[in-house]
Amino acid sequence: MKPKIWLSSPHMGGTEQQYVNEAFETNWIAPLGPNVNGFEKDLELFLGNDSHVAALSSGTAGLHLGLVLLGVKAGDEVLCQSMTFSATANPITYVGATPIFVDSEKDTWNMSPVLLEEAIKDRIEKGNKPKAIIPVHLYGMPAKMGALKVISNHYKIPILEDAAEALGSSIDGRKCGTFGDISILSFNGNKIITTSGGGALVSQNEAIVKDARFLATQARDEAPHYQHSKIGYNYRMSNLCAGVGRGQMEVLPARIAKRREIFDKYFEKLGNKKGIQFLEEPYWYFSNRWLTTILIDPAEAGFSREDLRLALEKENIESRPLWKPMHMQPVFEQYPFYGDGTAEKLFQNGLCLPSGSNLESADLFRIFAVFDEVMR
Repeated sequence: MKPKIWLSSPHMGGTEQQYVNEAFETNWIAPLGPNVNGFEKDLELFLGNDSHVAALSSGTAGLHLGLVLLGVKAGDEVLCQSMTFSATANPITYVGATPIFVDSEKDTWNMSPVLLEEAIKDRIEKGNKPKAIIPVHLYGMPAKMGALKVISNHYKIPILEDAAEALGSSIDGRKCGTFGDISILSFNGNKIITTSGGGALVSQNEAIVKDARFLATQARDEAPHYQHSKIGYNYRMSNLCAGVGRGQMEVLPARIAKRREIFDKYFEKLGNKKGIQFLEEPYWYFSNRWLTTILIDPAEAGFSREDLRLALEKENIESRPLWKPMHMQPVFEQYPFYGDGTAEKLFQNGLCLPSGSNLESADLFRIFAVFDEVMR
């Protein structure tokens, strides 16, 4: 069998082992240590905008803590982008709140400002003003944060920004992960950089990040004994994982450049093909192109998303349909949804293509050969 070509696999930069070895040599194997502090500082410098960062065990942990810190409780409602991975919506249920799903708009595939405002007005009319808004930067493409923040400010509903897929993406030079009242990042194994598993909570409010660190380390009060006045969580990133992250931060600009180069190669190959559409950057937007995605119109292209996916699979090449919207998921389908069918169409026709920064020219040659066969 031919070697597997993965959708997005980890890509080491070379210095990660140095930081990890240093943790072993100094016996900093406990959950916290110099690498955690260093990784947080690296992220703060990269993000800019007076960002403060708490390194955590996952992006999901960041979303959970974010909801807790925003005061979301059982019985509250949270507005959530429907077109996303389930990790965006799951933490809403952790706190006993109700997810209210909002459809996408066509320019970025992210939360529609028009439908968001429609949802807010309707929920207020029903007597349930939502407590938070969770937009997502899908596949690294920034959401329409300007419009979303205007709505957030007008209705005084804070934004919990899910930038799990968008480290390095920006709008007019401002980095994703700095637009929310609270924001989160992910360093899962398939992300643009990885700590094997891990995430971060970000805010320009230093007190929020200080509280996040406190809650993430079991909310232990200052005392010679173990004393707790709040419910805490075991959500802090380990010093070993943070060491991997420090090495990864050194190559982040190169990883972004490579992912964008891969997008350009796909676009050069398929951009003028009938029935195939790419997600292009709006003016002033910069995407890290975490994953290259396409939409296939079967009537025009002569083949479907599934035809291409199965042809790639036959050659041991991983591709994947776009995220199945949350309002279509069995676990969430009973919750309110405000939409116009955009996310459903995206899911029906969309495909994520292999996009890892470690793809070689020979890998792309194999992928393009499948395209040629399917488009023949």
